[in-house]
Amino acid sequence: MDEPALRQLLDDVRSGRLDPDEAVARLRRMPFTELGFARVDHHRSLRQRTGEAVYGPGKTPEHCAAIVAELLAEPGGPVLLTRADRSQVEAALDRVPGGQVTATGHHLLVVWRPAELRPGRVLVVTAGTADLPVARECCATLEAYGIHPSSLSDCGVAGVHRLLASVDELFEADVVVVVAGMEGALASLVAGITAAPVVAVPTSAGYGAGLQGVTALLAMHASCAAGLTVVGIDNGYGAACATARMLP
Repeated sequence: MDEPALRQLLDDVRSGRLDPDEAVARLRRMPFTELGFARVDHHRSLRQRTGEAVYGPGKTPEHCAAIVAELLAEPGGPVLLTRADRSQVEAALDRVPGGQVTATGHHLLVVWRPAELRPGRVLVVTAGTADLPVARECCATLEAYGIHPSSLSDCGVAGVHRLLASVDELFEADVVVVVAGMEGALASLVAGITAAPVVAVPTSAGYGAGLQGVTALLAMHASCAAGLTVVGIDNGYGAACATARMLP
C-alpha cells in the first residue's frame, strides 16, 4: 500500500463508500503479512516511495509466486520480480497474470502494476556493450516507477569522442546513470561534465585485473568528481531506485 492508496482508503471511509470494519481488515495487513517463509512488507511504499521487490535467486518458484500475489493483494504501486529464472517467472505469471517481462542478460525482470508517467529526464549511459544487461535492469526498473529513460550505449573512455558527440544530452538530463565495467573511468568523466546527479553502477565486465567489478567499484568510490553516488556491482535495480528517490 502506497500513499495514494492509503489516502483513497481514508476518503472512502469518510464518504461512506467503505465500511470502517472493512477498512480495519485491510489495514490489518500492515505493516507486513506473515506467510511463514516470508514477511511481506506492505508498508515500504509509505516509508520509501518504492515498494518491496521480490528478489528471485534462492527462492522457489512457489515462493516467488506467493510473495508477488500477496503484494498485489493490496492496492498500491508497482510490484517487481527481479533476477528471476524462467520457472520462477512462469509460476508467478500463472498465479498473477499480466506482468511485463524484460530479459536482462541471463535473468528476467517482471513488473506488475507499473506507475503512471513521472516528470524528470533520466539518461542511462553504458561504457560498453557488455554492460547492457545491467543497464536493461536499470531501465526496466525506472519504467516500472513511471520514469522513461533515454539511453547512450557504448560510450567508454577508450573512444571518448563517442560520449562527447552527445554532450548536450548530458547537459539536459536531470539524473544520469553511468553503467561501466573495466576500470570504471566513465563515471568520473560524466560527473565532471554534467551538473546533474550521477549514479554510478560498476559492472563485473572486464579482464582479470577488473576482479569481477571490484576495480570499477573502488575507482568510482575514489572519484575526484565530487558528489558521485555509487551502488553495488551489477546493481542496476539499486541505481534505478536511487534515481527514483532523487526525482520529485
